[in-house]
Amino acid sequence: MTLKSYGRCAISEFLSDNLVYRNLIPANPRLPHLDQLRQQTGLPAGAIPRKSEKSYARVISHLLRQARQLDAPHTNIQRIIFISDTRMNDANAFANICQAGDWPGLIFIGSEDAQSPHLEQVTLPGGQTMFLSNRWNALAGMGEESFDQFCQRNQFPIDESTAVIIDLDKTALGARGRNAHTIDQARVQAVRDTVEALLGATFDLPRFQQAYDTLNAQEYHPFTADNQDYLAYICLILGSGMYELDDVTRTVQHRKLLTFQQFILQVEVEKSRLSPGLIPIHEDIFANVQRGDPTPFKSFRRNEYRNTIARMGFLDDNTPIEQMLAQEILITQEVRSLALGWKARLALLFGLSDKPDE
Repeated sequence: MTLKSYGRCAISEFLSDNLVYRNLIPANPRLPHLDQLRQQTGLPAGAIPRKSEKSYARVISHLLRQARQLDAPHTNIQRIIFISDTRMNDANAFANICQAGDWPGLIFIGSEDAQSPHLEQVTLPGGQTMFLSNRWNALAGMGEESFDQFCQRNQFPIDESTAVIIDLDKTALGARGRNAHTIDQARVQAVRDTVEALLGATFDLPRFQQAYDTLNAQEYHPFTADNQDYLAYICLILGSGMYELDDVTRTVQHRKLLTFQQFILQVEVEKSRLSPGLIPIHEDIFANVQRGDPTPFKSFRRNEYRNTIARMGFLDDNTPIEQMLAQEILITQEVRSLALGWKARLALLFGLSDKPDE
């Protein structure tokens, strides 16, 4: 497969500020704040649903309707298209949004691998159609037919009655299977930078790497909640020498330690064993966890932000595309091109990201 660089642009070129991050607070100030939608969506005070939850879908369906009314006040959304990269989580979110809005929908799940190009069409339980492809350029052409042409041929027009949801992370930015590793590298580097800065001379890189690689595996997601703040904190505590990795993994496997909340509570009880410099760090993170903050490790998130933006647009425009793909977070041209075409036809484009607002 031949790839090339198309130049510089920004996500705002096709999304403007119609997007939400993990806290579900719209970047567009003209859209209602999450707290204004709680009564309409049945969401309890303080709760922030995750992408796979039906309450998340209810919030998104309300935001889509509100966003459509801002620039097309007499138009109702009649259909949904979702462009993303993760089959299970995003397909569930898509189906829930279709159900919440009572809309028909199509979802395209893209990635890339070394296998021969293939495209699979699946009918979801709710009747929606899902396309699975191992090439992002399937958006431009499925065989001889583009995804746009397929929509038109199947009476699924792209117009002002269509809402197009675009996943940001590893779809519009850092395409999965092609460029996603750069996003992962930024996150891992941020964890390392944070832990190393806090541990100072006692930081042990091999010890850190073993702890991170082990606990970042899917089998430990029930314990870490697949939350990078939690994982960074656990790596910090293990790096301090307070506990050993083998002891933690053994207690998790024996189901004596089920959740991160149990772990941090245990540290709270025994925090006198920490070095004096780490105690206030622990207390700050512990207080954030007790408040229900999904991103309690603020210094880690600052480092993640810095490491992420440092990988955007830093290479010369004439850099070979292979080097760009290896080192820089890139916008996915196939997603951008399709989105710009649909925006010109007045479709509503709306972005979703599971990155924290911080």
